[in-house]
Formats: sequence, C-alpha cells, structure tokens
Amino acid sequence: MDLRSPEDHHENVSPGTGSLPPRAWYATSDAPALSLNGTWRFRLSPTADAEDDTFAAAGPHDSGTWDEITVPGHWVLQGHGAPQYTNQLYPFPLDPPRVPTENPTGDHLRTFGLPADWPATGTAVLRFDGVESCARVWLNGTALGDFKGSRLAHEFDVGALLRPEGNVLAVRVHQWSAGSYLEDQDQWWLPGIFRDVTLLHRPEGCVGDHFVHASYDHRAGTGTLRVDADVQGRVTVAELGIDVATGEEVTVPVEPWTAETPRLYDGVLATAGERVPLRVGFRTVALEDGLIKVNGRPLLFRGVNRHEFHPETGRALDLDTMRADVLLMKRHNINAVRTSHYPPHPAFLDLCDEYGLWVIDECDLETHGFQAVGWRGNPVDDDRWTPALLDRAARMVERDKNHPSVIMWSLGNECGTGRGLTAMAEWIRARDGGRLLHYEGDSSCADTDLYSRMYADHAEVERIGRGEDEGPDRRRELPFLLCEYGHAMGNGPGGLSEYQRLFETYERLQGGFIWEWIDHGLAHPAYGYAYGGDFGEELHDGNFVCDGLLFPDRTPSPGLVEYKKVIEPVRIEGHGRDGTVRVTNLHDFADLAHLAFTWSYEVDGVSVADGTLPVPATGPGERSEVRLPPAPEHGRGAETRWTVRAVLADDTAWAGRGHEVAWAQLPESVGVLPPLPGGAAPVRADRHLLLGPAVFDARGTLLSLGGREIEDLRLDVWRAPTDNDNGMPWRPETPPAAQWRTLGLHRMRHRLTGVELGEDALTVRTRVAPAASDLGLRVAYRWQADDSRLLLTLDVEPEGEWTVPLPRVGIRFGLPGASGPVRWFGGGPGEAYPDTGAASRVGVWEADLDALHTPYVRPQENGARPGLRWAEVGALRIDCGADGPWFTARRWTTEQLDAARHRTDLTPGDTVWVNLDIGQHGIGSGSCGPGALPKYRLRARREQLRVTFSTAAPPAPADAR
Repeated sequence: MDLRSPEDHHENVSPGTGSLPPRAWYATSDAPALSLNGTWRFRLSPTADAEDDTFAAAGPHDSGTWDEITVPGHWVLQGHGAPQYTNQLYPFPLDPPRVPTENPTGDHLRTFGLPADWPATGTAVLRFDGVESCARVWLNGTALGDFKGSRLAHEFDVGALLRPEGNVLAVRVHQWSAGSYLEDQDQWWLPGIFRDVTLLHRPEGCVGDHFVHASYDHRAGTGTLRVDADVQGRVTVAELGIDVATGEEVTVPVEPWTAETPRLYDGVLATAGERVPLRVGFRTVALEDGLIKVNGRPLLFRGVNRHEFHPETGRALDLDTMRADVLLMKRHNINAVRTSHYPPHPAFLDLCDEYGLWVIDECDLETHGFQAVGWRGNPVDDDRWTPALLDRAARMVERDKNHPSVIMWSLGNECGTGRGLTAMAEWIRARDGGRLLHYEGDSSCADTDLYSRMYADHAEVERIGRGEDEGPDRRRELPFLLCEYGHAMGNGPGGLSEYQRLFETYERLQGGFIWEWIDHGLAHPAYGYAYGGDFGEELHDGNFVCDGLLFPDRTPSPGLVEYKKVIEPVRIEGHGRDGTVRVTNLHDFADLAHLAFTWSYEVDGVSVADGTLPVPATGPGERSEVRLPPAPEHGRGAETRWTVRAVLADDTAWAGRGHEVAWAQLPESVGVLPPLPGGAAPVRADRHLLLGPAVFDARGTLLSLGGREIEDLRLDVWRAPTDNDNGMPWRPETPPAAQWRTLGLHRMRHRLTGVELGEDALTVRTRVAPAASDLGLRVAYRWQADDSRLLLTLDVEPEGEWTVPLPRVGIRFGLPGASGPVRWFGGGPGEAYPDTGAASRVGVWEADLDALHTPYVRPQENGARPGLRWAEVGALRIDCGADGPWFTARRWTTEQLDAARHRTDLTPGDTVWVNLDIGQHGIGSGSCGPGALPKYRLRARREQLRVTFSTAAPPAPADAR
C-alpha cells in the first residue's frame, strides 16, 4: 500500500488518520454543545506546501493580516479564487492518487472559549460535518489528524486539549486530494468547510453509537422495537408504554411510518450520563415477489434527485433552505428523494422523517472521469483504495441508520464496476439487513436488490416492464427503477406523462427520479446566474449544471408544475356530458379521507357555479364513481367544462387546508365561433392596399389594423433552440437543433410569388425556403374583412422531401408600443408544449407581459400557451377556434432570444413580438435522455391557421347573446 508521509496526507489513498469511528447522528441531547460556526480567519495559498504549519501553534498567532471567512462556506464564493464546473471530466490530470502542485489550500483559524457552564468532567468531541476535499486539524497546537470524504462526518476526541479560554482551532483544507478522485460528481467544485463545526461535550457514561431497529408487521398491526447500543441504557416511548433496556426487544400495536403517513413516536435513549431524544418510525422494507415493498405494499416512486445547492452559498445550506426544499417537494406530489450523489446534511433526513419522503441515501462516491480513459486506474477496482471506499460506506450507514425515511442505501454513482464496490455491498448487507441496496452501474445486479437505469427511453422501459428485456436471470427477476430520467435542463422535460403511464401499467416498473431538483446557477452581478465557463475554467460543461425543476432562487419552473400534475396521486376522469366522474386513488397507503373534492362549472373559461363533490374514503388502488350535479343554465354556443379538484381537507404539516393535490377538466360542449368577417373588397390606394380596417403595402404586407401599427407579419418556423433541442455530444442521434441549423431553418428567405385582389379577399402567395436547399414551404395568406375585423386564413404546403422536423410553424408579427397586461382564453396559466401540456388548464387568464416569459438561466424558447381561443395584447384582439394555436408574446425577437447566453443579455424593446403557431416541435429530454417521441415531432405537412384580428371591443359573452 502506498502510504505517503504525513506531509503528503492529501495524496494518500487512505481515508485519513485520527478520526473516531463513525456513529449515529442526532441533533440534540441534554449534553452541552458549542457551535463553532461563524467568522473564521482565513489565508489562501496557491499550493499545498506554500506555508508551514506554524499557524496551528498553541500560542497566539499573528493572523491580523488574514482575511475573514464565514464557516460553513466555500472560499471560492467569498472572494478567494473561483468555482469551476465539470460534469464528468476531472479538472486535473488522471494520475491517481496524485494531484497538481497548483493546489489551492485554505488555512482556517478559530479562537474560542468554553461557556461558563461547560462541565469540568467527561470529555469532548470536535465534529466536522463536511469539508471539501481534504482537511488536517490541530487544536491548541496538537495535530488531531486528517480526513477525506467531503460530505461525511468526522469526529476527534479533544477533551484532554481543551482549556477555558483561548482555544485555537486550526484547519488546513486542500482543494485537491486523493479523495477528489472519488468525488467526481456532476456539480461545481467548491472547496471549504461547508457544513457545521461543533464541539460536543461527552459526559461520563454518555450515549455512544446506537442502532434503532423498528420493524412493522402489517398483518398483525404491531411494531417491534430494539435499540442496540454501545453503552447500556434504557429506551422509553411513553406513548406506547415502552420502557426496556437497550438490546431488549418489545412488540406493541403501532401506527406504521410511511412517506404518506409519517407517523413518528417520540422516545428517549437514556444512559448513566446522557439522554438522547429518539424519533421512532416503525416500517419494514423488503424485496418480495420481485417488488420493493414497505409494510407489505409495493411502492411507486414519484421521485427527484437532489443535490445540495444555494445560488449564493453553494453546498452550505441552512435549515430553513432544507425545509423549503422538503415542503416544495411535498406540495408538488413528490414522494421520494435520491440524495445525489452523497449523503446530505443530516438535518435534511430529519425533515424527510418528519414530513414523509422515501430516501435513497447515496454514498459520497463517483469516479465518472475514468470513463474517459476506458476506466483504466479506476479506484473502485484497485485494492489500494478499498479501505477508503469502506470508510465512506461506513460513515454513511452509521450516521444515517436511524432514519425511517432511508429505505435504500446506494453505493455511489457512475463508478463503473469493481471489487471495491462489492466489498462495500458486502459490508453494508452485514451491518444493515433491513434496507435494500442500490447501484445503477451494476448491470449484473450481483451487488444490488433492484435493476436501476438512467435515461432509458420509453420503448426500452416498456420492454422491461413486460419482462422482455435481455440480461442475467437474476436481473430479470428484480424490480426496475429509473434512478435518473426526465432531464430537467431548460425548457422541459417532455414525455413525462408517457413514462408515468408505463409506471402505472407494469408492476415491475416502480417509478423513477427526475434529474434533478434545482439549477446550480451561481449568483453573478453581470450574468444574473453563472454556469460553467463563466469563471474562466479551462475545462467545463457549460450550462449542463442548470438542469433542475427549480430555478436557482427556488422558484418552481414549468417543469416542476408539469411533474406535479403528471404524478398526482389521485386520477380524476370522465366526461362532462354524462355527468359521471371516476376517481382513482393512486396512493400506496393512504385512503382519500384526507382530501375534499370540489367542482366548478365554467362557461367560456369563467366559473359560473361551484360546489363540493362527495367522494368516499376510497382505499389505495381503488376507484369510486360519483355524479356531478345538473349543469347550470347558460347561453347557447358557449364552450363549457367542469373542473374537479382534490384539495387537502385539513391543515397538514406541509400545506394548509385547501392546497390542491390533483385536478381534471372535463369538457362538456365546444363553443361556436361568431360569424367570420368577410364582404369587404380590397382596393388599391396610391402604393397601398386597403381591406376593411386594414392597410397593406403594395406587396401585401400588413401594415396596420384600425390605425394600430403591425410589423413584419409573416410565416415563422424558427425557435431559439432549447437545451433539449441542442442535445448532447454523447447521444447517438443528431439533435434537432443541429439538423435545423444545418438545413438553415434559422435563416429562411421569403420570396413573393403573387398578390391577388379578389372580390372579397386579398391573397398573398410566398415561397419560404432556406439557402442552399431545394426544400421550401408554399404559403398563402388569404385576408378577408368587414368594417372592424380582419380574418387571416394561412395555408402552408411543403415542397420537396422534408426529413427534418420543423421547430414551429405559424405566423409572427410585432406590435410597436404595445403595453399593459395580456388577457387570453386558452391554456394556462404557464407555458406548455406538445409533450409538456399536462398541467395546462383552459381558462381566462391575465398576466403582465414580462410574466409570460420563463426566465431559464440560459435563454431559450419558452412561454407558449396552447389552445388559444382569444387574446388581447395591447389594443389588438385575436380570435381563434376552440382548437386554436400556441400563443407567445415577448419583448424581443426569436433571433435575440437565440443569441442570448444569460438572462442579462435580453433587453426588452418597445415592440411586442407575437407568435401564433399551428404546430410546435415537442420538447423531449434530449439534453441527456431521449428526444421528443415520434408523435410529438413536427413534420412538414399541409397546415392551415385561421385567426381574426380586431381593435374593437370583444363581442358579448355567449350567455348574453
């Protein structure tokens, strides 16, 4: 084994020296604790050996010229150096375990005294909950040791070194170390002491490590509790009448813990010197009948991958931010978290226990960058590294083993395969037989309890669901999980509804985890939010770090709103005409007694009546049918529908009474359009053409309507490519955006072929085509008018053999000087595209123009509202049929949106640009997963759009006619 000298501890493959054995974490006890978080003195050096270690001396140290830094925190986010982002590649040469001489090293100093009531007996432990990537620690001039494992806890016995005042804690942190080879997760590289530093008093006879075993027998309705402990003591759970010695087993009737019903019992573990609160959740995890089951019932994971991230503090998260994450997850129907790709701050798991989330707890391990060299030298298949791997596994399991929310351990992420992973799996199974084991990289499933994949497309997932997949016999007998799917980068992801239908159809498919929770955009004064390359990195992966369901400020993206709808745990179906509503309970454990159901009857998008809908307390997996009341009276020709909602009947810990859990719209009747405009004859006047209230130039280009200027109305097929349109180099297929740019769809040319003045219509014919191609689109604009309205009938017909899908097809025009709110009747309130429209509701909506834009960190196509019936933009009114176009309005052109790289590149202009699209290409998940499904690809074909423009007041509502 290549053990280096202490001076080279950062390049040693060992996990470190001097740390105490890992143990269970608990937030509080009756023993004193002193937080050492706060302001520390800080000095940054360019190399690991630029400064000696005299700064750690016991006596006073002249650190007056040092800077100050906040702990927890990252020095690169506090003005010292810069962050850097890579997805897969290591930002240093692959020369394990060595790292470059250029190794930013931060020396940290903290002087502290003990509280006046600090006990004089017992000992003390100094605890670090997270330091990236390697630390060496001194207290009062004595070296305590060194450690690696950035997202893992490490403790040192310091009782003999403490003094009442003037304690000097010194920590040297290296950005790069041998441990960095084990921490190649897809995220920013952010060195520093980024989790809590705490001094814990350990009384004589204190609680040591302990393991709470709390199983549940779903047949008998009983829970069995046993607490194994290093130090003997007693366990009491007053609510259950339990008072037993540690190691003693007791069985009593209990309510089980599940993510839907997170029942916790407050208990106490008491030894001679300490009392530690316990929060006991009774549940049993098992692999039975080829399925993941908890308390005898199979689970369907509606999950998300979660990195720890804050746009200003990086991975240094406070409790309020962690709670905000959990509450947002619960409020958006998410029931599970994979802690990608390391154990989270332990307080996050407390919140998962309390509010109810299934957790896959993942080890702090990824060696993805070795894939670039064919996995040569991969540490997980090198015996020298096995002690470090086992240390990481043990520190995860021992710290988190008492959380009922944790139902699976994961060996890590994207490490290939090797003997070290097998050793980890064997150790975990021997230590904890009450949970299942996950690792996506083990295609043989020799070391795991389930078959896990990333980004498998819909067709493959269906084959797996049917049991038609190839592979080892053991794997085909195991449940299947998509540990990553639905890559939430930019606009999207698309195709989630189709995945969910597969999950709900095939029992073997037990759901999946969206990648990922939050965009990792770092707050930046010039860019708004920065991503890879914005800090001058030599190697980076651009905005691939911004691929979350939340924007960096934790505002939900349209993707999260869509996901909430797709995974809602209640399905409401039916048709308004027959008055029957079918309600299916998709919960795994809970009945529907906690929900109240309401109905609303809408005429032309406006509610005219509402009430409650009595739905029985339907059990999990069961269905009920209920009747809607008679439809209220309304005028003829209106578009009518019922909206049925399931809301919380009472306040819960995670949302208040009335919070919406599920909904559906049940159409009843399709509206009838008023008579279309016509009758006016086009006439020539000087160099213009006049048609009713409209003025055209001699080429037939619309200039104004009722005195309202209209700019550059013409066919448009281009959109600013989304991240999913752009795809990624490793995907086998050519991404749509590359096909579009190669063909030249971003620079189409328009050729006028004819202007025809008929008796009641003006017809303008053009050919729209890209340069250097014989493909084209023949376009006819047929204009008709009466005294106040203008009707456009747009016909589009392709020429040639189009093998490339279109980004969009429709018209675009500008409205100079338009202002005020935008009102529309159609899909809303947020954006929707062909494969992301589950959450779009039909109604009458109003929003400020700027609110119609979705502020993706990297600007791209956004903001389309589907199924437009009518809209009012500025002084212009637009009317369409019930199956109307997509409607987009923004203060910049598509070309300006396409050219922007950051939010701050977009400068609003005085002109509002409106798109009315007959079709839009789907979104898909091609930034990492499959592209748009075939049915959502916009093929060039004959298309027609009918739209009426006016500047007059809108017609009277249908019920008034």
